[in-house]
Amino acid sequence: MPGLVSVKTPPDAPPLNISLPEIRPESSTRSEQQPRTPTPKKPPSPSPSRSKPSPARSAKKPPPDSPNPNTLLSDPSLDNPDLGPFLLKLARDTIASGEGPIKALDYAIRASNSFERVAIEKGEEPSLDLVMSLHVLGAIYCSLGRFEEALPVLERAIKVPDLSKGMDHALAGFSGYMQLGDTYSMLGQVDKSIECYEKGLQIQIESLGEIDPRVGETCRYLAEAHVQAMNFDKAEELCKKTLEIHRAHSEPASIEEAADRRLMALVCEAKGDYESALEHLVLASMAMIANGQDNEVAAIDVSIGNVYMSLCRFDEAVFSYQKALTVFKSSKGDNHPSVASVFVRLADLYHRTGKLRESKSYCENALRIYAKPVPGTTAEEIAGGLTEISAIFESVDEPEEALKLLQKAMKLLEDKPGQQSTIAGIEARMGVMFYMVGRYEEARNSFESAVTKLRSSGERKSAFFGVVLNQMGLACVQLFKIDEACELFEEARGILEKECGPCHQDTIGVYSNLAATYDALGRVEDAIEILEHVLKLREEKLGIANPDFEDEKSRLAELLKEAGRARNKKAKSLENLIDPNSRRTKKESTKKWGFRI
Repeated sequence: MPGLVSVKTPPDAPPLNISLPEIRPESSTRSEQQPRTPTPKKPPSPSPSRSKPSPARSAKKPPPDSPNPNTLLSDPSLDNPDLGPFLLKLARDTIASGEGPIKALDYAIRASNSFERVAIEKGEEPSLDLVMSLHVLGAIYCSLGRFEEALPVLERAIKVPDLSKGMDHALAGFSGYMQLGDTYSMLGQVDKSIECYEKGLQIQIESLGEIDPRVGETCRYLAEAHVQAMNFDKAEELCKKTLEIHRAHSEPASIEEAADRRLMALVCEAKGDYESALEHLVLASMAMIANGQDNEVAAIDVSIGNVYMSLCRFDEAVFSYQKALTVFKSSKGDNHPSVASVFVRLADLYHRTGKLRESKSYCENALRIYAKPVPGTTAEEIAGGLTEISAIFESVDEPEEALKLLQKAMKLLEDKPGQQSTIAGIEARMGVMFYMVGRYEEARNSFESAVTKLRSSGERKSAFFGVVLNQMGLACVQLFKIDEACELFEEARGILEKECGPCHQDTIGVYSNLAATYDALGRVEDAIEILEHVLKLREEKLGIANPDFEDEKSRLAELLKEAGRARNKKAKSLENLIDPNSRRTKKESTKKWGFRI
């Protein structure tokens, strides 16, 4: 799906082709029945990655040279039943010839209006020709970056087909939902895009059956969307179904099966099942070797190295990375971003093993490549590499350098559609960096921007969103905006309790933050209630060996003693409540009370 890596799609795949196939199932190829995927990018591991289109791209008003639909509606020539097909053909030919999307947009708008008016005059239901013209019109709008204008066009298109009228209508409905899902995806509205993909899949299953190879392709497409949204259980279920379909229709060790296994490995790795991930990657590598796909084998070697590093099998990880590096250098050149990505992985590995000189050297080599990218390098590849390197600088206590890299990465992505969640993640990281160096106002602003983007992209219920809310609350505490911090901690608590459970460390951390905030606001009874809940969880489920237990217990005793006295007693300051031992450093206190950044 747009904005999501397809492990099967080669990195030099062409961008979205806005010409659409005829709605003829008997002559359709598989690529015609599955929406095109734009140039892919490497996702975080795995993390949401979408951005807000720039105002120029997503402006709702058409540019001055764009045709006015209201003027076209009054054109009497549109009543001619032969005009619609002619204009639709002109639109498609104009796109194919590269004459420019504005002229094609004019033809497509006039064609769709003509089909509408002819159907009304004849007293008939709109035809599939109207659906095709609307699909073309929506694709042109998307190619211009005007995704908001494409939405009503594509929503109109999915209302026309009657699924009871056969395969042509079913294919039109399927294509419409998938194209609409792609458009929502480019706007960063992940939940709505998944909803559209699921409706398209259901139409396809009803028309073709559950084991048709084309159903397998759509299942994989939907699985990628669920990975993007971090719905790993659902993604795993779809990957298993895809593997079953491809085993039934493809030769053993096929390229399709290898692609499915790579995606399944990504899901298993995200769920912490590293052994299963390694098994799928080894099988995928064997299949690619059998098919002579050397570059794909090298890419899988990088993934295998990642899993080995997660398992702390560092020597085997180095071996896998070096194998991949040799292939990438010989096939793509020393300055290709694929080479830089392996340098980044080696830098991370050597940092983890305490070899800081080697780690820094590999970081510098990667940055050198990203500073002068070869033609064809995408902004997403560079931004992803810079983000990973910034994490290494952060871990070696160089937050200012990490900040510079994150700012460069965000600048590269700010005008790229479909990157809203990625930018939100970068802004959250920048907020952490600002917090670490004591720039609390900038930290709060970064977190606020990230929260706004995550809300608009449909990720307001994810655990990541809850963590970002908690972090923003901490910045507000440092700025003495206690009421705002309290609201943020309360929202974070509701999300993390649902997504992670009450016993998760992130949830426990929010409980502590909220208790401290309540006491600072004079709401002692609420603070007591939360601390009693935390102590009960530790005693009954988590154990009392945690060093925080005694401190939480003594804090609760203080609050209970205070509650037994006059209630008008001035509440403790938040700083003293969080850090009763004045000799502790702020960093130690933050760590102690679960203020996780």
